[in-house]
Amino acid sequence: MRMTIDDPKQLRQMQAAFAERDRSQDGQFVVAVTTTRIYCRPSCPARRPRPENVLFFADEAGARAAGFRPCKRCKPDEAARDKDAVRAAIDAIRRAEAPLSLSEIAAVAGYSPAHFQRVFKRATGLSPSAYARALREERARDALSREERVSDAIYDAGFEASSRFYGAMKGKLGMTPSAWARGGEGVAIRWAVAETSLAPMLVAASDKGVCRLAFNEGEEELRRRFPRATLSEGGEEFAALLARVVAAVETPGMDDDIPIDVQGTAFQEAVWRELRKIPPGETRSYSEIAAATGRPGAVRAAGSANGANNVAVLIPCHRVVRSDGSVGGYAYGSAIKEELLRRERRRG
Repeated sequence: MRMTIDDPKQLRQMQAAFAERDRSQDGQFVVAVTTTRIYCRPSCPARRPRPENVLFFADEAGARAAGFRPCKRCKPDEAARDKDAVRAAIDAIRRAEAPLSLSEIAAVAGYSPAHFQRVFKRATGLSPSAYARALREERARDALSREERVSDAIYDAGFEASSRFYGAMKGKLGMTPSAWARGGEGVAIRWAVAETSLAPMLVAASDKGVCRLAFNEGEEELRRRFPRATLSEGGEEFAALLARVVAAVETPGMDDDIPIDVQGTAFQEAVWRELRKIPPGETRSYSEIAAATGRPGAVRAAGSANGANNVAVLIPCHRVVRSDGSVGGYAYGSAIKEELLRRERRRG
């Protein structure tokens, strides 16, 4: 199969997207057929041509410059227009001092509200209003870590009133906004180091759930991560939770109901949700995780979000492997990752 892009990995991804008629890749590249001189979206419903008659172009302009014309069935130029419209809407949402209505956002893009709602969600995985909320929540977290006063952080994040901020962020910070701003001051965290067949394992939990699970770490590392929290070794009540966590590590995939208390950016939390959807014994590539979040181009960001996971095994970042099927890296060493995967596959 010939193509105008030299990267073999990119070629394989394009081939797979075209074979699967992946709508999430519309607007990312176009597929040209040399026998018909037509170029299409990856999701075009038309019958697939022979591989030797296919060329891949990074965009519509490249295909047109090579003498191809757009398919009248899938209308690939509209996909490019959709991509530009979504970018314009995102810019408008980011610049807005107050929340925009769907009609206002759609007007920026030049679409009807109902149609643009579908276009935006297909491109990002979120509706425009959900995207705007996630953006404000992410700004709130950043502002709370930067500002000395919570009231300053509230308005810096774009909330018109404190009541709206507290309503929007309820249950999403894992602690009160003022405690978050002071680096966890006043938050009680219990912890213990348990022996497992893999390695010594640190488990720490707030009153909401496990906030840290790591191998070959101890109190010193925990204090660096939560410098202003009140740390204490777990007692009898904590022992029950610790036993559940140890069992989940020794037999991964057996207990999916252990409460966790983790926070991240909107994208990080989307990645972590997708990781928890991977069935035990199965793996996904970084590109598959990025696509599942609605951002297929954010493969590197998906890898970073995977690495930012604070609760190993409970959020199963070990189930993400390289696109060639090799195990890849792991914060606690490839041997532990391989053993976790082996145990899950054995159970399956």
